[in-house]
Amino acid sequence: MMYKAHRIIAFALVFLCIMLTPMLMNLGTSTTPPSPSLDTPRINSMTHPQCIEPAEYMRVEHMNVLDDWRTAVVRLGSTEYTNSAGQVFLMSMEDSCLGCHSNRAAFCDTCYTYVAVSPDCWSCHNDGEGAVGK
Repeated sequence: MMYKAHRIIAFALVFLCIMLTPMLMNLGTSTTPPSPSLDTPRINSMTHPQCIEPAEYMRVEHMNVLDDWRTAVVRLGSTEYTNSAGQVFLMSMEDSCLGCHSNRAAFCDTCYTYVAVSPDCWSCHNDGEGAVGK
């Protein structure tokens, strides 16, 4: 026999209602994921535009790549990145990344706004213009 079963069940129902409220309020409402703009002079000048790694990989792993680069450059003194195809790139956000993706508002910020994050990249990297540590 359960001690104070009615209270336990009532508490469980209130708890579930509180936990499910955000999901229930957003049920049926969705927003279209952003489509970052690749319309920049450098990308448009490429006959076969490509990033340092395949686009699908970069969509998921770009922050890990940048974090690994920061560690490699700052702590290990490495400056070159060899991608999965054997090509070598300079580990530099300004020169390698922002060199092609010079449209921060239309490329980076659209996704960051969509997922409601504020990466600390921009405290040092200022779109390649006057950036600290360049």
